[in-house]
Amino acid sequence: MEKKILIADDHFVVREGTSFIIKSCIPDVTINYAENYEILLEKIKAERFDLLFLDIHMPGSKYEYMIKELKNIDSKIKILVFSVYEERMALKYITEGANGYLNKLSTKEKIIEAVKDIFDKGYYYSPEIMQEMFLENQGRKTTNPIDVLSAREKDIAHLLIEGNGNLEISNILNLKMSTISTVKKRILNKLKLKNIIELAKLYENNRE
Repeated sequence: MEKKILIADDHFVVREGTSFIIKSCIPDVTINYAENYEILLEKIKAERFDLLFLDIHMPGSKYEYMIKELKNIDSKIKILVFSVYEERMALKYITEGANGYLNKLSTKEKIIEAVKDIFDKGYYYSPEIMQEMFLENQGRKTTNPIDVLSAREKDIAHLLIEGNGNLEISNILNLKMSTISTVKKRILNKLKLKNIIELAKLYENNRE
């Protein structure tokens, strides 16, 4: 039975490269594309897909808040978060209902393994994710200062470090500029930092 996959990513090379790998190794699949979150919502509402490759940093992204919104539209769709972030960042998306996480830097073999596992088991958890889930369940203690931030604060901190201003972040997260400004101040206060340069250095020094 033919499976339908939707690759939602704003980079042409990623969409085409991932599609080529899947089609070359897995028979009976059709693949469609979405370049941003708005187009993704339109396609999910109009058509039934078995698997969604979800770039969490595409234009219009709502980050982990996308998962429930998409599942409310189609409760049966399997969502594979597709990102360059470290595995630890994936836990919040899995908690929200994602069926797995795949790093964009993964090998061809891992991409195929992820797709097959989603189709056969309904989920894909790499060894790295399994380790993170185990540590989380064990109530891992951390000395990483970044972990004092909430999920939303971490999202905004990442966008700030990438050079986005309040307006850009407001558009990406669909939040008011005043909210972004407030959260930005709260981030710096929590971490006892003076500016975004110090924030970027802190993130760089505390990478997992």
